[in-house]
Amino acid sequence: MKIALGSDERTHLTDFLIEELKKRGHRVETYGPLADQAQDWPDVSRAVAECVVRGQADEGIVCCWTGTGASIAANKVPGVRAALCHDAETARGARIWNRANVLALSLRATSEPIAKEILDAWFSTPFVSETSGDANTLEFVQRTLRQLDALEQRYTSLPEH
Repeated sequence: MKIALGSDERTHLTDFLIEELKKRGHRVETYGPLADQAQDWPDVSRAVAECVVRGQADEGIVCCWTGTGASIAANKVPGVRAALCHDAETARGARIWNRANVLALSLRATSEPIAKEILDAWFSTPFVSETSGDANTLEFVQRTLRQLDALEQRYTSLPEH
């Protein structure tokens, strides 16, 4: 799987993520300071998100000090469902209930052991589909995703003021 990874600064955690993703057999495309380009978190997150939406990467990971700004910026790109995850259960839920395709992490609050647990949950949790999960869960997920798509469509096609 190809993973787009971006951060507004290079830290011990980002270096760990690069190595951990490669150990898991993923190809890693880096953005921002991880690719020796000085960029702020909005631009880095946009670049990662666009890479995922265009199909140039299967998944994305964005990081900033809190993870909040990176997730907000990534979610501005239509088609992205970025989830800020501080633990494995949140990552698991983001995949099952929201079909998240971009993982957002806090550089400040995420330790390497927690990052490993989050990655384990993220990559081992499939999206709910017709062949997995019960019919009620599938119907709920499909319904809420349609609602999200409708919101995205509504606010990406607003007339200029």
